[in-house]
Formats: sequence, C-alpha cells, structure tokens
Amino acid sequence: MSERHTALRSMHDLGLAAWFGGSLMGALGVNGAAAKINDATQRLPVASAGWSRWTPVNAAAIGAHLAGAVGELVTESPRVAAQAGVARASAIKTALTVGALAVTGYSRLLGMRLQKAGGPPVDGVTEPNHQTPAQVAASQRQMKMLQWAVPALTGALVVVTAYMSEQQKPGQMWRGLIGRAGGLMSAPKGMAKIAGVSKIAEVSKMAGMGKMAGMHKAGGMGRSAMRRPMAMSGR
Repeated sequence: MSERHTALRSMHDLGLAAWFGGSLMGALGVNGAAAKINDATQRLPVASAGWSRWTPVNAAAIGAHLAGAVGELVTESPRVAAQAGVARASAIKTALTVGALAVTGYSRLLGMRLQKAGGPPVDGVTEPNHQTPAQVAASQRQMKMLQWAVPALTGALVVVTAYMSEQQKPGQMWRGLIGRAGGLMSAPKGMAKIAGVSKIAEVSKMAGMGKMAGMHKAGGMGRSAMRRPMAMSGR
C-alpha cells in the first residue's frame, strides 16, 4: 500500500483554505463593501447577491475538505491507535469541524432570510437602523456574531492541522509510540532502567576491551620468549 496520499491531502488543505479564506473575505470584503453603498435599501441585496455567488463554491470546498479529512483518518488509523497524542488531536479536530459546519449552515440560513427580506433600509449588512423591520434586525444581530465565528473555527482547524503534521515527524512518531507502549521515555523507573542497561553494556564493553588487550600482551610476550632461545642457540 502506498504511503503517499497526495490527493487526499490536497483536497483536505485546499478545501479548508477556501473555507477559511472565503468566510474571512466575506465578512471583511463583501459585508464591508456593501455597507459603503449610499442607498440604504440596496445594501442587503448587494451583499446577498455576493454571498449567493460564493455559496456553491464554498459548499464544494467544504465537501472536498471533509472527503480529504475522512480519507486521511482512514489511512492514518493505525498511527492514531498506536501513537500517543494523535487520537486526542483528532478528537479536537473533529469537534472543531462539527462546530464550523454548524455555524456555517446556520449563517447560510440567516443569509437566506435576509435575502428574502428584500431591500429594507439598514446601516450595514449586520447593522440595522431605526427603520429596519424587527425580524430583519434580529437576523442581522445574529449574523454579526456568526460572521466571525466561521473564520475563527476554520482558522483553529488550520492550526490543529499544522500541529498534527508536526506529529508525523520521525522523532515525534517515535516518542509517541514509546509513550503509548508504556511511557519508558518519560517515567522515572523507565529512565533508570534504560540508564542501567546502558551502564551494563558500557562496562561489558570495557571489560571485553581489557580482556582483548591482555590476550594481545600475553601473545606478544610469548613471541618474544620464542625468539630469545633462537637467538641464544645461534651463538
């Protein structure tokens, strides 16, 4: 089985990037620009038209991200089970994803309500004035809070994704596997055990070297003794 999952990672990352970037640009750009229109009755219709054009693209981006996320979770399931910390990060990421989906869906529902309201006079897309109908004003106040919740949650997803990418480094994987296996790298007893084994190995190595040196010295003396009688017999 291939260890490369480029298509899944690309779907995950590009979808999340569009989801985060589109929500942030919409709150700052679309809603901000619509508030500058001189005709107060055209502010909501213009913003609604902009969001309506973006909605299909946003839905495709969310779908691509979810498909990539599920695919990565399936392919990385052995590491999720074996490496300490990965399951916890996956749970946090799942909770953030569910929250972002819920906020995005409800924001779209509010946007549709504002779109159906026509062109009531407003100060901005999320700011009613004294002439704004009560129901429209209530939806605007909710939208004012939710428009920042989506980029906040998706931005947090970007951070968690970066953290989980760091967990795939060889050193992080090794420490996580050891930690899940029994905590030998962090428990004091485990450290003492490892240190003891290392000390024994070092002493054994030094003893072996000393023994080899002694054998070498004895062998040299034997050869010298053999040469001495030969030299004496020569006289």
